[in-house]
Amino acid sequence: MHIDGFVVLAGAIVGLAVGLTGMGGGALMTPVLVLLLHVQPAAAVSSDLVASVFIKPVGGAVHMRRRTVHLRLVGWLVAGAVPAAFAGAAVLNSVAHGKALQNDIELALGAALLVAVGGIAVRTVTQRRSGAHPVDDADWPAVRPLPTVLVGAVGGAIVGMTSVGSGSLMMVALMFLYPSLTGRQLVGTDLVQSVPLVGAAALGQLLFGHVALDVTVSLMIGSLPAVYLGARLSAVASTRLIRPAIAVVLLLSALKLVGVGNSALLAILATALAAGLVVLGLRAAMRRSRRPAVVLSPDPHRGAVELVGAGEGGPMRPYGRRGLTAVRVNDGRTGRNAAADRPSWRCEPRSIG
Repeated sequence: MHIDGFVVLAGAIVGLAVGLTGMGGGALMTPVLVLLLHVQPAAAVSSDLVASVFIKPVGGAVHMRRRTVHLRLVGWLVAGAVPAAFAGAAVLNSVAHGKALQNDIELALGAALLVAVGGIAVRTVTQRRSGAHPVDDADWPAVRPLPTVLVGAVGGAIVGMTSVGSGSLMMVALMFLYPSLTGRQLVGTDLVQSVPLVGAAALGQLLFGHVALDVTVSLMIGSLPAVYLGARLSAVASTRLIRPAIAVVLLLSALKLVGVGNSALLAILATALAAGLVVLGLRAAMRRSRRPAVVLSPDPHRGAVELVGAGEGGPMRPYGRRGLTAVRVNDGRTGRNAAADRPSWRCEPRSIG
């Protein structure tokens, strides 16, 4: 058995993305294996699916420990999805022109995911304009059994026929059926519910596919630690960071399903990563330029001064180049500054030159 270092590296990169978003193994891994590493397409698809059987449970276990998995929701999804997955595979094998039917289903699924990505983008823009922001610590929503089972059944049937969509399709369904789920809850629940679906698809590939054992093992060597790290990050990351990552991976999955070539997918991925880095840099620069300095002077008639950072309630240092974004004066009777061991202060914000 030959362990390919480049396949290990590719597995690590994709494993990190799967851990962060709960999906995207097929959309990201197959183009990398086929274009950059020259693996045969059939072997790339089969090996990736089999490796996912071991990769996704690792990420799911991390979220289970962090208690970011809605177990009742997973149970209802799986109850509908697993039987439907086997039924879908049986229907595909029993009808004539099964390959053409599979291609039509993949095309329809890709179009549906594109519409879903557009809906997510519109919803995000609307929330920001209205001043509403997703929260990171919300209560678990009440489960609606019948719609959840139906969603699981439809998703399971599609996965059984096409071997794709176990993560992306269910992610979209969860986002629209349970909009109050936070980013980390979405990723954790999606990772855990996808395990039995991926297992069913992988079993079919082991029996009838073209699994390359050396590629599968190389993928697992890189993916297992990376998906663990990605899941650890997504279990504590802000919803504002997780949802854009989910949207990007959904877009790549949709484009692949509608027939966009592997070269174009890699170019789109590279462009998205570069644009994301530019946006993060610009936002960081804007935050620094907007921070005012705070000048503190003694005021015996006021109480203690509490320092608050960036409107988020976190303490900041009273001095330094970045200054302070806000202060709150308490009416305490201690006569001492809460941040500095000095008499009470009067605060005056001034812009940094």
